[in-house]
Amino acid sequence: EGTQVFAAAHLELALQELRMLTATLTAALGFSPGVTRLPNGFAGTALSQHALTPVASRSAASSGLESVLAPLLEQQQQQQQQQRRALRAPSAAMVATGGMGGGLFTQSNPEDRRVVPDEPGDRQIFKVVYVVLESQYQSSLSTACKRINAGQEKVAVECSGYILEELRDPANFEQFKKDVADANIFIGSLIFVQELADKVVEAVEPYRETMDAVCVFPSMPAVMRLNKIGSFTMASMGQSKNVMLDFMKKNKPSGTSFQDGMLKLVRTLPKVLKFLPGDKAKDARSFMMSLQYWLGGSPENIEALLLNLASTYVFESDLLTGEVVEPPTVIPDQGIWHPVAPRVFETNEEYIQWLRNEHAPTIGVDPNKAPVIGVVLQKSHINTKDDAHYVALIMEIEANGGLVLPIYTGSLDFSKPIEDYFFLNGRSVVDTTINLTGFALVGGPATQDHPKAIATLKKLNRPYLCAVPATFQTFEEWKDSELGLHPVQVALQVALPELDGAIEPIIFAGRDGVTGRSIPQSDRIETLAKRAIKWSNLSAKKNADKKVAITVFSFPPDKGNVGTAAYLNVFGSIFEALKTMKAEGYDLGAELPTDVEGLVDAVLHDKEASMASPTLNVAYSMSVAEYKELTPYAEDLEENWGPPPGQLNTDGQNLLVYGVRFGNVFIGVQPSFGYEGDPMRLLYAKSASPHHGFAAYYTYIEKVLEADAVLHFGTHGSLEFMPGKQVGMSGGCYPDRLIQSTPNLYYYAANNPSEATIAKRRSYANTISYLTPPAENAGLYKGLKEVGELISSYQGLRESRGASIVNSIVATARTCNLDKDVDLPSEDFDTAELTLDERDIIVGKVYSKIMEIESRLLPCGLHTVGVPPTAEEAIATLVNIASIDRPEDEIDGLPRILARSVGRDIEDIYRSANAGNLDDNLLSENIKEAIRAAVRASVERSTDAAGRVTEVNPMMASLGAVLGGGSPMLSALKKQGFDKVQDPDLEKLFGYLEFCLKQVVADNEMGALIEGLNGEYTLPGPGGDPIRNPLVLPTGKNMHALDPQAIPTIAACDCAKVMVDRLLERQVAEEGEYPESIAFVLWGTDNIKTYGESLAQVLWMVGVRPLPDSLGRVNQIEAIPLEELGRPRVDVVVTCSGVFRDLFINQMNLLDRAVKLVAELDEPLDQNFVRKHALEQAEEFGVSVRDAATRVFSNAAGSYSANVGLAIENGGWEGEQQLQEQFTSRKGFAFNADRPGILDDKADMFKSSLKKVDVTFQNLDSSEISLTDVSHYFDSDPTKVVGSLRTDGKKPSSFVADTTTANGQVRTLSETVRLDARTKLLNPKFYEGMLKSGYEGTREITKRLRNTMGWSATAGAVDNFVYEDANDVFIADEEMQKRLLETNPNAFRDMVTTFLEANGRGYWETSEENLDRLRQLYAEVDDKIEGL
Repeated sequence: EGTQVFAAAHLELALQELRMLTATLTAALGFSPGVTRLPNGFAGTALSQHALTPVASRSAASSGLESVLAPLLEQQQQQQQQQRRALRAPSAAMVATGGMGGGLFTQSNPEDRRVVPDEPGDRQIFKVVYVVLESQYQSSLSTACKRINAGQEKVAVECSGYILEELRDPANFEQFKKDVADANIFIGSLIFVQELADKVVEAVEPYRETMDAVCVFPSMPAVMRLNKIGSFTMASMGQSKNVMLDFMKKNKPSGTSFQDGMLKLVRTLPKVLKFLPGDKAKDARSFMMSLQYWLGGSPENIEALLLNLASTYVFESDLLTGEVVEPPTVIPDQGIWHPVAPRVFETNEEYIQWLRNEHAPTIGVDPNKAPVIGVVLQKSHINTKDDAHYVALIMEIEANGGLVLPIYTGSLDFSKPIEDYFFLNGRSVVDTTINLTGFALVGGPATQDHPKAIATLKKLNRPYLCAVPATFQTFEEWKDSELGLHPVQVALQVALPELDGAIEPIIFAGRDGVTGRSIPQSDRIETLAKRAIKWSNLSAKKNADKKVAITVFSFPPDKGNVGTAAYLNVFGSIFEALKTMKAEGYDLGAELPTDVEGLVDAVLHDKEASMASPTLNVAYSMSVAEYKELTPYAEDLEENWGPPPGQLNTDGQNLLVYGVRFGNVFIGVQPSFGYEGDPMRLLYAKSASPHHGFAAYYTYIEKVLEADAVLHFGTHGSLEFMPGKQVGMSGGCYPDRLIQSTPNLYYYAANNPSEATIAKRRSYANTISYLTPPAENAGLYKGLKEVGELISSYQGLRESRGASIVNSIVATARTCNLDKDVDLPSEDFDTAELTLDERDIIVGKVYSKIMEIESRLLPCGLHTVGVPPTAEEAIATLVNIASIDRPEDEIDGLPRILARSVGRDIEDIYRSANAGNLDDNLLSENIKEAIRAAVRASVERSTDAAGRVTEVNPMMASLGAVLGGGSPMLSALKKQGFDKVQDPDLEKLFGYLEFCLKQVVADNEMGALIEGLNGEYTLPGPGGDPIRNPLVLPTGKNMHALDPQAIPTIAACDCAKVMVDRLLERQVAEEGEYPESIAFVLWGTDNIKTYGESLAQVLWMVGVRPLPDSLGRVNQIEAIPLEELGRPRVDVVVTCSGVFRDLFINQMNLLDRAVKLVAELDEPLDQNFVRKHALEQAEEFGVSVRDAATRVFSNAAGSYSANVGLAIENGGWEGEQQLQEQFTSRKGFAFNADRPGILDDKADMFKSSLKKVDVTFQNLDSSEISLTDVSHYFDSDPTKVVGSLRTDGKKPSSFVADTTTANGQVRTLSETVRLDARTKLLNPKFYEGMLKSGYEGTREITKRLRNTMGWSATAGAVDNFVYEDANDVFIADEEMQKRLLETNPNAFRDMVTTFLEANGRGYWETSEENLDRLRQLYAEVDDKIEGL
């Protein structure tokens, strides 16, 4: 009978609706646990009825149990649906479009869980109030209270309960305070959100002494101090010596949390109690017993907890009826729990024997072939019987042919059960690990030990997925929210696990709004199970049988841009990858190209890369019928794109997949967004869906090719930026729909962790970082070089022939357009009329400017994956690393060491040189040369005959062996004139540089790809600037951002103050007064690299200081008194990039709170411009001052950029007015800390704030990415927008802070654009380096010209000479024309088009001769491309 039931598992599809009902009702109603008898006497003793719920499962266990439950459910269906309707408000009232109603993250109602006795009679009543972070205790508490009211003759209980997040709602908080005022007992647990912890303390502290018991389990220290169990308190928690906490601190395992310390204390309670007085021992025992009951979690345990506290501390006499309060009932601290297993297993040998011999045959799975998925569970969900979501996933995995090893622990160190249960005889017994706890592997929500977690996971060496239960929201709220996952949960349960190397934050369960129980999300669980099994298959399949889809990008399309990626030689890298894969046994067919050029030709045919017609190689033609059959969401795309096949990636009948197959490896071209050239679509405030061709491409990969993995090659494509939730994808979000179940490996530039994080969270990518090219000094060329030579001759002849040389310097500087940056004498002025010192000042200022150009760092060429840097490239990187002070490591940079050796402070030298002092400019330059010489000497010790570093020799070794001369570095410095430096001064710095050199030359970019394709764990590592943070190296890591609650750091705040003060000083010097308002742009990557410098700049501008909470998380603020600030508070308008919004929404909250805080200060309006403007806007819009103080804006959730860059890159814009409308419509969504769950469309408020702006401001923090390298900077620049909105017609000042070197500068936007042009676009060192990369290098040059024009369009910041000089370099030179045309004709045509467009739009005035040449060239290139 039992065998027949289990064999019928595949017939379960007919029961899907019933299963859904089962899941919903049982999870909502919380049926009591018990033994369920299956046919043939099979007993599932560990299986509670609410654990029978996998909607999409084909599990036999579910089938058997449903046959038992079906009659009951049929009888109760009508009644229970009515009950749920009565308990729950309608969904439309609960959830507002675009976010939760009222902008809060949960609209669940605490009144739904209030328990009052039905017939209290003359019983004595005690009142309980509880607040919990997670909702799994909610049902146990409600049931426990009902049991007391039903079973006790003399006492009854009233209970009111709150989920922590509900306290954000003012009405809920007021009711909470009233409930606390009347309470006998207060219980709190896991209160780790600072602003809500403050609310709990505010409500409970006034009544702490009058309450009979306050019982708080692991929470913030301020909340823990509320504990009061008789004479037992934690009043000194976090403040002074405390016997109990000191014990926990000494005895807790390394790297574990406060809760682990408490658990150890529970186990060793007798040792502690014998040192305490009798009454204290009794009360401490009560607290520890309460903790044990709490951790037990079941209704019976919670009932015992409440009765124990009531009998001991509430009532004077024993009023309890019947039996003595039962001791806590608990399962083992850790073990292996399977819902249909007869018991909890404490060894994996026993479990594996049961799994293979009993369970696997029962469900029809071959244990010798099935992948084994290790699943990490939270014990509290098992204790409270809130395990439906766990059971659903386990059954779904089994229904897909896998086996599961589900482990749990009551500790928050989940690495221990992994060590104990996922290894057998030293080898891993799992193929993939899924962490379902929603926490970092070691430490939970409060403290983490990432190195310990990484060590465990590396030893296991299997893919590590961290799925997320939607703890802070109900299922409906998450489903209807455009933001998706709650920001606090993103920080705790997505960002922190990523530091462990976690991937794929898939929402697999949601909270029921009435009962608090976890509801399994059937489609998400199906996705998670399929993806886990696909990852597992990578380690099981032979390489020869694996199919891999390599995806390259083309952005913008139709212009020779196939293979676009930031600073990456894409086709060269793919060629190296193909060679490596062939050596590893992958089937690449018989005709692999012999060189990179052959590979390019195979994909592009004739390099035209035209997406408008099928001129790329067509790998597959998909009929419309096949497309519709295989793409279930195809109909949803028709709203934006009409019926398939549409106009893109089609021949008019079929959808075309572009690319080429080499055996089992497909190299495909990802289609474009599709709306780049459509002005109306670019204006949309929210992004459109992907087009049919885009969907067909990923359908081909998943359903036709049946790829085992997809490799996205380089930074970056469009998949991760498709519409959908910010974090926590639903099945309706396009990144999830497109990637489906295919494991996603993604090469991402190491300096771009923010967008890499978006790829991880939205397209489930396992990122692999690649190195950007080493940065070298830009050098001098042509006229700039001539100026440098003249200055050198002036130094020796300044007293004899000084005047004539200065005249030549001034004249040559003018021809180089340096008069735009330096105040030079007029053309007919003879400097012989000046004194020697006055001439020195002129020469010093010119020298300062050309040295600024010469020393500007620029990446040279493009990086090729799998090719480590040469020794020369390593030297270039180490020079930059050596030039930075690292106070956190107590390491002085070499500039500071050398300045100190000559009795100077490096800051004074920089300041004096910037002011034009010739001597200090020469000294500054000498310091730079000395650093290069010393670093070169250190690297030469490890350089082999091929010019590469294969083994790093100790830099400071055998100093005594160098006879009297010291180290090679010291010798190099002495040759440069720094003879007072000694080796001990250098030892710490060069020890650090030795470590850095090892990181620079270590190369695992290709190794990480092979490991990923083998189904292994990719080591995590930070992304960012390798100069600032060498831990970014070596590359080949699964890149992560940082803990979003850790910024801004103290160091970032210090740097921010310097830059803000310099900005304000310059504006006051030029305008005579402080600006009233400054427009900031905040970027995700910049704030990761600098640990929040630009974030801190905004806070310092309004005069607010960020503060850490007791756990070190930055989430508090205080206003700096005006007396301390020493200037007015300057208003701000903050435009956040879509990526910043996704990664740092908690910091947006901090900024908005800061602005609102100062707007409500009672200060003079001439000293508080924030308040001044807020008062004006309050009157203008008829709102409160607090609501008028709205200054933090971004895109709508799921949308990115202003699309200004797209318009300019594709030429599809009618005029600047269109660009400005795009900016205000797409960027005008406001964040409000009072309603954090929604971004409101506040375009009118945005415009009102922008029209008051006096200064626009951006930051440059890295040498690799500057203003013309990417379109992002001008895409979000509001300079011309502000100019058009201001009623006085005044153009705002525009500044850029440059912290790419130790000598941070604030320059005007025009100065920065000129500097960028001189060091890159017009610099032979740059463009010749690019041209060495051929096809891709030509595209990079054209891109910078196009981005330069972007600054003309958005800010009017480009001088005419930039276009004129660029025309001379690339167009007037016929030899250069030929080189560009031969390497990439499409990119050259785009360059010619850009010059003509710049002239046509009025940005470049030039001769008719130049224009005629351009028009003729365009016709010639066009004919060549079209084959005429």
